[in-house]
Amino acid sequence: MEYTHHYESPLGGITLAAYDEGITGLWFDGQKYFAATLDAEHEEKELPVFYEAENWLDIYFLGREPDFTPPIFMKASNFRKRVWKLLTKIPYGNIMTYSEIADIIAAERGVKKMSSQAIGGAVGHNSISLIVPCHRVVGKNGSLVGYAGGIERKIKLLHLEKADMGGLYIPQR
Repeated sequence: MEYTHHYESPLGGITLAAYDEGITGLWFDGQKYFAATLDAEHEEKELPVFYEAENWLDIYFLGREPDFTPPIFMKASNFRKRVWKLLTKIPYGNIMTYSEIADIIAAERGVKKMSSQAIGGAVGHNSISLIVPCHRVVGKNGSLVGYAGGIERKIKLLHLEKADMGGLYIPQR
């Protein structure tokens, strides 16, 4: 059984989901792909893993890097899991581009090139936001694109982490 829990952050409500063994979802309420991986049958319940996640979020929203990670349980294809694991390697306050991630995956697979769009799809469908820091991924040219929680939140999260925002911009549509 999958369980849910609510957390109120400075950037809006967050819904957490988990099995006993780890966090399966962390979404800003109403974001794109909200609860996309949440089991149809679930219930709200207090779990120890939710307290760990709340502690992590409290530290994070104080503008500090948490020195632990709550257990996570990725519900995704092997490709998405690999991309999401790479996201967890992006240091706090740093950014990486979709094309840099594509290059890493291509090298691991022994192929010349990997589609940045495929990487973007995997990053965009990350179901464990913040803990799996998809907000740290930007376009090759510095464009702030592709955050399911909204570009405004992405900017606030990068500011919170004191990331170097020089050279980053919001593309005009």
